Amino acid sequence: MRKPDEVLSKAQILDNVWDPEFRGGDNVVEVYIGYLRRKIDEPLGLNSLRTVRDMGYRLSAD
Repeated sequence: MRKPDEVLSKAQILDNVWDPEFRGGDNVVEVYIGYLRRKIDEPLGLNSLRTVRDMGYRLSAD
């Protein structure tokens, strides 16, 4: 939310959201992006959480 339209890699998201001692894989980011899409985008008919292939994710300001 602090950086709309900026692409963030899974590693960047993991570093900023999860505890540094987290031992899981980066797949957890994909899972939670899915949760956020179901809670935010689907009910409002938006596409604000976008996947940027081979780079990461971005929150669209539109």
